[in-house]
Amino acid sequence: MVLAADAQLRLDANWVDYLIVALYFAFVIGIGVMAKRSVSTSIDFFLSGRSLPAWVTGLAFISANLGAVEIMGMSANGAQFGIPTVHYFWVGAVPAMLFLGVVMMPFYYGSKVRSVPEFMRKRFGTGAHLVNAISFAVAQLLIAGINLFLLAKIVNILLGWNLYISLVVAAVIVLSYITLGGLSAAIYNEVLQFFVIVAALLPLTLVGLHKVGGYGGLKDKIMAAGNGDAQLNSWPGTNLTAIDNPVLSVIGIVFGLGFVLSFGYWTTNFVEVQRAMASSSISAAQRSPIIGAFPKMFVPFIVIFPGMIAAVVASEVAQAKSSGDKTFDYNNSLLYLIRDLLPNGMLGIAIAGLLASFMAGMAANISAFNTVFSYDLWQTYLVKDRNDEYYLRIGRFATVAATVVALGTALIARNYQNIMDYLQTLFGFFNAPLFATFILGMFWKRMTPTAGWAGLVSGTLAAVLVGVISTDVLGGASIGLIGLTGQGASFVAAGAAFVVDMLVSVVVTMVTSPKPESELRGLVYSLTPRADFHDENEGALAWYQQPTKLAGVGFVLVVILNIVFW
Repeated sequence: MVLAADAQLRLDANWVDYLIVALYFAFVIGIGVMAKRSVSTSIDFFLSGRSLPAWVTGLAFISANLGAVEIMGMSANGAQFGIPTVHYFWVGAVPAMLFLGVVMMPFYYGSKVRSVPEFMRKRFGTGAHLVNAISFAVAQLLIAGINLFLLAKIVNILLGWNLYISLVVAAVIVLSYITLGGLSAAIYNEVLQFFVIVAALLPLTLVGLHKVGGYGGLKDKIMAAGNGDAQLNSWPGTNLTAIDNPVLSVIGIVFGLGFVLSFGYWTTNFVEVQRAMASSSISAAQRSPIIGAFPKMFVPFIVIFPGMIAAVVASEVAQAKSSGDKTFDYNNSLLYLIRDLLPNGMLGIAIAGLLASFMAGMAANISAFNTVFSYDLWQTYLVKDRNDEYYLRIGRFATVAATVVALGTALIARNYQNIMDYLQTLFGFFNAPLFATFILGMFWKRMTPTAGWAGLVSGTLAAVLVGVISTDVLGGASIGLIGLTGQGASFVAAGAAFVVDMLVSVVVTMVTSPKPESELRGLVYSLTPRADFHDENEGALAWYQQPTKLAGVGFVLVVILNIVFW
């Protein structure tokens, strides 16, 4: 594979574009310097002192997910599969985000844990905690590598630099502000990055739609290209799942993506939950993912639609689709569209928006990793009972180490023509079994500590097994015993992980001893009085500040969107 940027993708940036990018970087570093002033303890560094308002943590919540994978991966899906990609948002994200805010954030925030693995330690003990902490840390290093690789790829295209030099430069930029200001620097930069991303992608979408004659013209061109209803209707999504049977495809989307992968990611992934944990109250923590759900449901219009437009406007993408070229790198679809449609000035904003998305994603992975490494691994198992300043230094060291490791894991991501295949594989391995263990333990007081770690391990192994025997899921490392490919195989792997985890957990629980109920208050739903995790000031809040009512509005909107694009 050639590492230098393809000459066809070289963007014709001039001094105006470079100036816009330079100004953006100045703001990014400046936020890190300012945030450093408020960092005096480890809680300040890792959780922003639990002091931020809901609107800030809500925008950071969604921006942390609006990274390189979201922008490049979903636009690649839009170009390759069309409208069915909306399932990642309206089925595979928003419902779980609302559930997190209404049901699960009171447990996270009210229990005063510093991370999701720490919650697992309180509920199940050290076995499940260690498995979860290690698997989470590994996953963040791999996903940070994805964001870093795509960020370096943009620098490579913009400046013509060697990919390896680009990787180092991109890593240094992110490392600088996270090391300085910790989670606060990451969160305030994520708020800035959210607006920069929208400022970049919204004009691109509007210009693209104007060029093809609006949404109606886009549909006509897609039909004329011979891609038909599969690209323009969200259900049954057989082209997305690679499952030919429509009924099985719907089951795969609803159960594999909409339930297991979605709830597994949004409700237990510390990358997202950490932002809500930084809020100033239980009510604010609950509202964080709910507030984030509103922009999340409209992101498809500025991410998926540009990919669909690229598939009919950009000659390289259109030719690859018409010829059925399976080696074409759809991750570049958005770049082709930017190259063809945007003039200088707007090109600089687009480049800044892409860089912002990549840095938001990588910074989220790194800031979550350093918290879990410092609290859940180093402090819990390696060096106990040291002063707070010591663990603050360990957190900064972990930030540097994680960035260095991400330089290596970034090279893994380059083996995938569609980066979403790789990402969904990782989610199936790491998030799906965790969700099964977590949800069973939260609602079943009888579940035992032994069942906690046994379920996690067995569920993870089940997902890996499906990945290995599927066709070309692991970048060529699979052996192809079953005819599943790409994201459909990931959905099946996630479902297998969930079911196996549940079954093993139930069986092991039946033959092992549970924790005393007195130790489970605040950790199990039925044993926790509502007053324990209830914001006493919630009754005085306006309706749009009350988590349950706000979530109800969000749920109605996402149902309407699903119906409109059925």
